[in-house]
Amino acid sequence: MLALRLRLGIGLPHSRGLPAAVAAAVAADQLGYHSVWVPEAYGSDAVTVLAYLAARTSTIGLASAVLQMPARTPANTAMTAMTLDELSGGRAILGLGVSGPRVVEGWHGVPYRKPLAMTREYVEIVRRAIRRTEPLTFDGDLFRIPADERSEPLMSAMRPHRPEVPIYLAANGPRNIGLAAEIADGWLPTLYAPEYDETVAPAVESGLARRDPARSALMVACGVPTFIGPDVQRCRDLARPYLALYIGGMGSREQNFYKDVVTRYGYGEAAARIQDLYLSGRAVDAAAAVPDDLVDVLALVGPAETIRERLAIWDRSRVDVLIIRSVDVRVLETVRELAEQL
Repeated sequence: MLALRLRLGIGLPHSRGLPAAVAAAVAADQLGYHSVWVPEAYGSDAVTVLAYLAARTSTIGLASAVLQMPARTPANTAMTAMTLDELSGGRAILGLGVSGPRVVEGWHGVPYRKPLAMTREYVEIVRRAIRRTEPLTFDGDLFRIPADERSEPLMSAMRPHRPEVPIYLAANGPRNIGLAAEIADGWLPTLYAPEYDETVAPAVESGLARRDPARSALMVACGVPTFIGPDVQRCRDLARPYLALYIGGMGSREQNFYKDVVTRYGYGEAAARIQDLYLSGRAVDAAAAVPDDLVDVLALVGPAETIRERLAIWDRSRVDVLIIRSVDVRVLETVRELAEQL
């Protein structure tokens, strides 16, 4: 039995090393992990991997992290969620995000439209479609169902396994965080650090104040790159490229949500340098510029005793599911063992 309040998840990579990722997810299922979180960007998709995992696992939750809302209609996403939930026996978790202009416009070729409005309307449509209490209709600023008066509204031909599939929203800016706390079943922050919770607390509390009291408590699931070994500096160096990619390379010089997150933590100067290096094609130098103390709060790095201490800190935070970003089965086993020791 885990001594932690915190539940453990596993975060998989996308686009490369998928067979090893699947093997790690199967191992995590056998180890009793709470959930497996599958991403997508502009390579492999999350849904195919999750469907494959539904057939290879028995109890672990199957979560998208995240499906890009601009890439799919809300009704299509509802169909996907219902189908995965049915085939997995009610294990689906629907992680959604608006992504960013680089992927939405540069890959999907659609306009990056009003992220807050899109999120609110999209979530409502998905829930209506899955609830299946009446034919699907919606008249919003961005979505209209049916598309015009010539079309008849339809009700899903499939009866859902559950009347609702849990929806988690990826959100990093204050208004997006507030919206997630207001309408979602769960919040997926990126680069969250318990030590800097005060940077997100006002947004979370403002959203919770608007939350429907009939909806269950907001869950929080957060991913951490995890490298365990006696040489803490080597473990930090293994975590740095992931952090540099988000801080420096995910977005444009003018708009990078993840750079903004660590800037709010007080690392603005370092974040600007990481971005400058990354966008000039010097990814290795950008990774080396990520400060040690920032790595230490955003990742699990170092010897077992350090990992145990950090797990205790995460257990006292607002996070409910700590997503271990590793496909090394030995790492998954060690984290599980350390959690049992607390």
